Parts: sequence; C-alpha cells; structure tokens
Amino acid sequence: MMAITVTEAMWFLPFALPICVWVAWNDMKYMKIPNKAVLALMVVFAVIGLIALPFTDYLWRLAHFAVVLVAGFVLNMVRVMGAGDAKFAAAMAPFVVLDDLVRFFALLACVTVAAFLIHRLFRAIPAVRKLTPDWKSWELVKKFPMGLALGGTLALYLALGIVAGA
Repeated sequence: MMAITVTEAMWFLPFALPICVWVAWNDMKYMKIPNKAVLALMVVFAVIGLIALPFTDYLWRLAHFAVVLVAGFVLNMVRVMGAGDAKFAAAMAPFVVLDDLVRFFALLACVTVAAFLIHRLFRAIPAVRKLTPDWKSWELVKKFPMGLALGGTLALYLALGIVAGA
C-alpha cells in the first residue's frame, strides 16, 4: 500500500496527466521541457492541492518543491541534469508523499530504464523515424529526453495511488 491517498491521487491525476504527456512529447521532439509546462504543473498543485490535502500537508508538500529545486540546481550546475529536468522534477515533488519516497525513486528508476530502452528501440525503427522525422531526440545519441521518464513516473505514481493508495 502507498502513502498517497486514493482521493488525492484521483484529484491530481486528471490535471497532471496531460502535462506529463506534454512534457514527454516536447522533450522527445525538441529536447526541452517548456517553462509553461513546469508552471502549469505548479498551478495544478497550488489549486488542486488546496482541495485534495489538509492545509498542513499542503504546506509541507510545498517544501518538497524547494528542496528538489535546490538539489536540481546543484545537479544542473555540475551537468548531471538539464535545467528543464531539474525544474520539472521540482514541480513534481509536491505531488509525492514523503512516506512514498523510496517507492517513488524505485518507480523512477524502473520507468527511466524502460523509457530509455523504448526510446532507443523506437529510434532504431525506420517507420517510427519516418513518422517523427523532426524529433531532436532521435539525433542526439549521447542525450536522453528525461522528460519522458519524469512525466511517465509522475503519471504512473498517481495512477498507482488510485489503485493502491491509502
């Protein structure tokens, strides 16, 4: 069982899912996560969080944003992660219950490996390349569109929260 409640997952998922898809798509096509997507996810938490969470939990979850933003900033400075990835990870952080952190990181690891393998497989299929000829992520061999994994992880975490939440 997960610490996220079924209720909060049900509130968040319909609003977060389109943003997660937008981020994944945009990062694969342009190798960029738009600031508008980061802001949209933050607005979703800011508004829906007031409905879905007790106020003290809401405030603590906002602290998750600050912690992940600082960590992401440091990781970006040492070139471990892109700036868009860092900002989107920070915007995702308030959606994750602290007691689910280990599960969330395990999920992130699995989704990242799966996204990487699927991305590389699809990149090798000429029919897929023909359908998406202008995608930058096909050409950048040493880079990976982490927005695919980040968006997928948040969407899956919230969906699992509906199925296995508290």
